[in-house]
Amino acid sequence: MIDVAHPPNREPARLTRISESIWEIAATGGMRVPGRVYADEASAGRLGSDPSLDQVRNVAHLPGIEGYSLAMPDMHFGYGFPIGGVGAFRVDDGVVSPGGVGYDINCGVRLLATDLDAADISGKTGRLVDRLFSDVPSGVGSHGAIERLTSPALVQLMVRGAAWAVEQGFGEPADLEHTEAGGALPGADPDAVSERAYARGLDQVGTLGSGNHFLEIQVVDQVFDQEAATAYGLREGQVTVMIHCGSRGFGYQVCDDYLAVMGAASARYGIELPDRQLACAPVHSPEGRRYLGAMACAANYAWANRQMIMHLTGESMQKALGLSPRSLGLRLVYDVAHNIAKIETHESGGRRLELCVHRKGATRAFGPGHPEVPSAYRAVGQPVLIPGDMGTASYVCRGTEEAMRQTFGSTCHGAGRALSRTQALKRAKGRAIDRELAAAGVVVRAQGRKTLMEEMPEAYKDIHDVVGVMDRAGVSPRVARLRPLGVVKG
Repeated sequence: MIDVAHPPNREPARLTRISESIWEIAATGGMRVPGRVYADEASAGRLGSDPSLDQVRNVAHLPGIEGYSLAMPDMHFGYGFPIGGVGAFRVDDGVVSPGGVGYDINCGVRLLATDLDAADISGKTGRLVDRLFSDVPSGVGSHGAIERLTSPALVQLMVRGAAWAVEQGFGEPADLEHTEAGGALPGADPDAVSERAYARGLDQVGTLGSGNHFLEIQVVDQVFDQEAATAYGLREGQVTVMIHCGSRGFGYQVCDDYLAVMGAASARYGIELPDRQLACAPVHSPEGRRYLGAMACAANYAWANRQMIMHLTGESMQKALGLSPRSLGLRLVYDVAHNIAKIETHESGGRRLELCVHRKGATRAFGPGHPEVPSAYRAVGQPVLIPGDMGTASYVCRGTEEAMRQTFGSTCHGAGRALSRTQALKRAKGRAIDRELAAAGVVVRAQGRKTLMEEMPEAYKDIHDVVGVMDRAGVSPRVARLRPLGVVKG
């Protein structure tokens, strides 16, 4: 049993080990359900002073929460919910909370496969990364590589998501089947989006953004599950591309707008909050419905954004390498969302329930046979994409029935920060992170040194340990490891 930190005037929480990978916080005080944390023994032992543990407890206070307040092994402190947090709320008596989705709505990952081997780009990685850095807009305030949208076009994008981008010539209809939710959440309501959000969304689609967002050239370094890897079209030595970005300033504004709305709604509906950052409203309330409608618009914006960046990436690679589209063979493996709230049906406590599942820095991991898994992957389960830091590796895993039973079909979303950005800047002072990465065989380009310092590898937890926890829990077993060769940072 491990004691965890707590605010003044509150009983200390205790982590009790349930299994090799699962620790539990008993429901005390106003908690409606227990908390469950996925961690190995070493990580659990370091949680004693981690404030995100108390956020797990706070989420357990919210009305209508089902099963457990969950935290993945990449968990760290966030706004309201911990990043790496999962909470499922009954639609009939539960709530929806913007803090359970976050500011970067549908920040997510898209994995592309090619017909190239690592040997095919040997000696060309620098040239390739330079071209991608030039052709795919990145950085704070970056503007799209297409003409500024009109308001009617933005409305169509909000509703149709990735399908809108495909219709504009950015990709193929087949891409939509390999995108979570087909690249568009239903129920998008452009009337629920503020004028400020509209203004911010007009010229940022098709851009990578900043911070931890990236475009990465990788090689399949090791295959752990040959059947699943074959189904996903992956093999050792193959060149892949990973895109990590979200809904840019548009999604940020949607979140910001509704935090104010939900603050008033919580009081109006008599919802007692252990933390005002968990401001929420009943799912079926006018405020809840409007937030879900606006959030769907932002989620669809993000899917359109990644669809367009995929197209720009393909064109850029062809130019840099002098290849035809056929020779490059670029294709979408899968696209998953990390920050989202979705209405889903799950078995829980022997009942089949309609739930509003909040995944905040967490990835969907649906198991074999689920109708929402693409038909080509249904026998092995949904591809799960878990990016690491730019100096180590990323992983492709797969969803399982165990995930459906344990975590409402959810798993970790990345390595998770070990250092705050301020701490990382102090640790990196006087260092040249780009040269350190080059010495490790990774070519990196970024808009500024500060980004590289904030995102340096040691600012993150060990991705191998994080993925290993969920592998051993049976939630998302490893399929393949992807090693970085070149990175464009926002």
